[in-house]
Amino acid sequence: MERPPGRTVVAVDGDAVVGSAKTGPTRPGRGSHVATASFLVDPAAQGRGTGRALGEHVVAWARDAGYRGIQFNAVVETNTPAVSLWRSLGFEVVGTVPGAFDHPEHGHVGLHVMYLDPTRD
Repeated sequence: MERPPGRTVVAVDGDAVVGSAKTGPTRPGRGSHVATASFLVDPAAQGRGTGRALGEHVVAWARDAGYRGIQFNAVVETNTPAVSLWRSLGFEVVGTVPGAFDHPEHGHVGLHVMYLDPTRD
């Protein structure tokens, strides 16, 4: 669970938790004006809008909380659904760390750093 000023939320389908997100400042102190988040979606719930709903919630929360940016430090470049989702919500890839993730199928692949300015519409 993320401690304040951050937060943790869950997505449910009936009685089942199908996803979660935790969000808060990327860094304490002088980096605390930029948010970050981590997401988890049950594989059985993928493709049903769970990740989108969680992502939209995090973007709205960061905007309402006054964050000046949202930075994701480790989006696996071969995770096409995630990269597409974040791009559709306005995130852009600002850099890629080559070979930083050891993927079980693709070997060493890059990790994208993705960024969104939540103050822009």
